[in-house]
Amino acid sequence: MAGKTATNPKKRAEPSTSSKVSKQKNTNGKASKSASAGAKKAKPSGDEQHTIGGYLIDRLQAYGVDDVFGIPGDFVLNFYGMLEESPIRVVGTTREDNAGYAADAYARVHGLGAVCVTYCVGGLSLCNSIAGAFAEKSPVVVISGAPGVDERTSDPLLHHRVRDFDTQRQVFEKITVANASLDDPLTAFREIDRCLEAAVRYKRPVFLELPRDRVETKALYPHVPLSRTHPSDAAALSEALDEAAEMIAGASQPVILAGVETHRFGLREPVLEFAERNSIPVCSTLLGKSVVSEKHPLYLGVYEGAMGRASVREYVEGSDCVILLGCFMTDINLGIYTARLDPGRCVYATSEKLRISHHHFHDVELSDFVSGLAEADLKMKKRKLPKNEGSPLDSYEISPDANVTVRQLFGRINAMLDEKMVVVADVGDSLFGSVDLSIHQHTEFLSPAYYTSMGFAVPASVGVQVADRSLRPLVLVGDGAFQMTGQELSTSLKLGFNPIVVVLNNHGYTTERFLQEGPFNDIPDWAYHRMPDLLGGGWGFEIRTEGELDQALKAAMANEDAFSILNVHLKPDDVSPALTRLAERMSKQV
Repeated sequence: MAGKTATNPKKRAEPSTSSKVSKQKNTNGKASKSASAGAKKAKPSGDEQHTIGGYLIDRLQAYGVDDVFGIPGDFVLNFYGMLEESPIRVVGTTREDNAGYAADAYARVHGLGAVCVTYCVGGLSLCNSIAGAFAEKSPVVVISGAPGVDERTSDPLLHHRVRDFDTQRQVFEKITVANASLDDPLTAFREIDRCLEAAVRYKRPVFLELPRDRVETKALYPHVPLSRTHPSDAAALSEALDEAAEMIAGASQPVILAGVETHRFGLREPVLEFAERNSIPVCSTLLGKSVVSEKHPLYLGVYEGAMGRASVREYVEGSDCVILLGCFMTDINLGIYTARLDPGRCVYATSEKLRISHHHFHDVELSDFVSGLAEADLKMKKRKLPKNEGSPLDSYEISPDANVTVRQLFGRINAMLDEKMVVVADVGDSLFGSVDLSIHQHTEFLSPAYYTSMGFAVPASVGVQVADRSLRPLVLVGDGAFQMTGQELSTSLKLGFNPIVVVLNNHGYTTERFLQEGPFNDIPDWAYHRMPDLLGGGWGFEIRTEGELDQALKAAMANEDAFSILNVHLKPDDVSPALTRLAERMSKQV
């Protein structure tokens, strides 16, 4: 064990009365400041008319954003100064892409996240993490500084410039749902409104580029943000609900498959009401894991084709009515396409499409459809319901002198989870091994399970605790992913956070070895447990046996003042039960 504990974090500034907004359930069902389109309106008046930078800050606050992640640079320093004078806390990170991962996790817990960086060298470094947020529907507001409009006269070769002055914005057009350059005071205020509303409505990132000589530019006319609603087409909604109700009520083995959009759009309560009212079992996708408590009696487990448990796969694939709510049908969610679902027996509803059997409906909002199902009076057939079998890891027993295996590692972790822990899983076997963990509460499992970008977990744990300090992250990360972004533990230390970081140290990229063996999968072996010595705080443990693992996790749980990091040595060819199940199923198909 090494190191000293972190110092207490800086006390946060309390928002002024004029900038506070009422607390309510946010888009993820947790109590936090509003992230809804009906957020508090700005209040322009005569000579006190907003500046572009000031208005952006006020609107972020109105949408419930209390914290902004990022790294400063000369093209955004004046806006950073404005942020520092506001109630919003600026959380500095070690790298821009880590700031993006942290803002992504913050958005998943809090409802809306934000990241602020300098022009091009900062913004383009964000691209990978923001692409992941786009792919997995996590609403992050990207704010980038830019050269001043007046500086661009005669087309000078200013530092950080790539090709044209709008090259950065053109790049972000591909990985955001809305973007704008705030270079014109006549349009900037409307553009801020448009982009923030798009982030909340579509649950995807947006991009705002702010030239440094426009930060303090005032509006030319008083501006009050408009609040828009997007109702469903009443006739289409009614017909879709009638057809879905008839199909579900006529089924002898219906099952709900709840996906990530149930998280993003705050639909846990109506989904549970629908399931409980009609006694319909619930599964989740891997990306949607923890969409409901996995201790709920109607919960069956994660469905992901061959990677899921056989009992779950057989029940779902044997169903005559699979009700997919907010699911992304990705290759990971479908167990590398080993899933077997007949579209003719499915009700498939997302924020982008609604299909019942082979009939497509348009202009129907997901929330309206799910709420309608919850309220429908279905005449369900009597049927025998399957039991929640719990996790196969529930049978964990310790053998103190035995070398740690992946299966035993996840069994011991499963035994320690409680309602205040959030599992943050990186990609690879850290993710696949998490399939069998029993998550107690709603939205307490975070991972990049579709985009699968290595390096997500450690910076994401920072975003989790910035969003909700009462939550404690249990970070599962492979040694390869840790070497990419593990330095973000210094930010956890700076802020007094206490994640428990478990490094699966198998000396390389195990999932890639699983697919194609070769020396390119080998990586240097770091002394991960010595990170506290490098960073000046935290506790570190080196683990080879189950007894050492048990003692280290008990000590880590007791260490509430700083991070703990466990260097768990594993054999390079040892894989999780989920990957083993996938290999067995695929071997029969090939």
